[in-house]
Order: sequence, then structure tokens, then C-alpha cells
Amino acid sequence: MNINEKGKAEDFEFLYRAVLKLKNVDECDSFFKDLCTMQELISIAQRLRVAKLLSEKKIYNDIVNETGASTATISRVNRTMNFGNDGYTMVFDRMSADELK
Repeated sequence: MNINEKGKAEDFEFLYRAVLKLKNVDECDSFFKDLCTMQELISIAQRLRVAKLLSEKKIYNDIVNETGASTATISRVNRTMNFGNDGYTMVFDRMSADELK
């Protein structure tokens, strides 16, 4: 690992530890609005919604209509869900049925 990779790994860990310190939705809202642009937040939220709909076996056209996501975004999320690190599945498994609505 070169110095840049080590620095990035440390930055990622610092970010993840910061997120884990947040206690509720209001704290997340404040933190993420300071951390990201509104467009970045919209994109992240949209990808999560797309992943949820893909996990429910919705078809691309329905997902496009419901989320406004491009088919390229849907394909990228689908690829991640099939060949990624199972992050979406882990989060969905930990969320209650009410939270997934």
C-alpha cells in the first residue's frame, strides 16, 4: 500500500467512525447536509431507493418511473447488489419493515 492509499484508507475509516457516532435522523441530516452537496445527497438517496426496489424484484421501467433514476444508475446499483460487498443487503436486513416503507 502506498502513502496515498494509506491516507485514503485512514480518511475512509475516519468518515465511517464519524457516521457511527450519529445518534438519530436529525443528527444524520445535519451531518450529511454539511458534508455533501444537495445533489450528492439526492444521488445517494436515489441509489438506495433503487437498491430497495431492485431487492423487491421491480423491473427497470417501474424503477425509472418511481425514482427518476437513469437506466445506467439502475444497472450500476444492480451490478453492485450482485457483485459488490453486500452492503445494501446488510442494511436492508437490519432495517425494520416500517423503516423500509
